[in-house]
Amino acid sequence: MSLVLALTTAILFSLGTWLLLQRSLTRIVIGLGLIGHGANLLLLQTGERRGVAPFVGSMAGKTVADPMPQALALTAIVISFGVGAFLLALAYRSWQLTGNDLVEDDLDDRRIAAALELDDEEVADQQVQSAAEASAETGGVVTSEEEEAGA
Repeated sequence: MSLVLALTTAILFSLGTWLLLQRSLTRIVIGLGLIGHGANLLLLQTGERRGVAPFVGSMAGKTVADPMPQALALTAIVISFGVGAFLLALAYRSWQLTGNDLVEDDLDDRRIAAALELDDEEVADQQVQSAAEASAETGGVVTSEEEEAGA
């Protein structure tokens, strides 16, 4: 595997990941495209063995190229084309409805996160209350189990 191809693949994956983390739908679609190109390049790098085309009658004792990475890359190209077209349609529809291509915060996610924070506070309060009740029952004497739990 060539160092230049490996470096190119790493750059494609890193830029694609960085673009996926942005809030603009256009950048997200481009990031998915870059990750798809990086995956195709990686698949083609796995078939590092050079040789003649794997057709019957063309071999004649020569080294044959591995057709599997090429078949996988062609399949990945078709799938990424379909996913890209679908994402572009979604981005265009979102732009029609809102007038921009920014991804908005999900209000349900914020509500669930706030509920989880409240649940954590309630659990902590219940633990403190049960520890205080246990301490009152023992007359303020700390048992070895409570020492282990507190540590």
